[in-house]
Amino acid sequence: MLGLGACVNAQDNKRYDDMDVREFAKFLTNGDVQLLDVRTPSEYTEGHIAGAENIDIYDDSFISQAIESLDKAKPVAVYCRSGKRSAEAAGRLAEKGYKVTNLEGGIIAWTEANKPIEK
Repeated sequence: MLGLGACVNAQDNKRYDDMDVREFAKFLTNGDVQLLDVRTPSEYTEGHIAGAENIDIYDDSFISQAIESLDKAKPVAVYCRSGKRSAEAAGRLAEKGYKVTNLEGGIIAWTEANKPIEK
């Protein structure tokens, strides 16, 4: 028999923040934020948020590339197409000691909110 609290929701253990498009856009105005697009290079080329660095979450060297290019002293904002891959990336980066924020709904939500992208 399990006592109260024995069953833990995965959300309770989340080590990163989620933000909607409006909050995320405001967050990006902070000059210290490092913006990371975790989609494939071809998706990135089709259009991305200005200033985003691209490191594919499914690349075997994702973490080593991130450690090479990201400063742990600065916050990291991540996004993908819909928010799933970036949530995975956010969790993996948070485990390595980064302060991470994930864009809910990804670039789909961003473009639906008429936010700019560049190619």
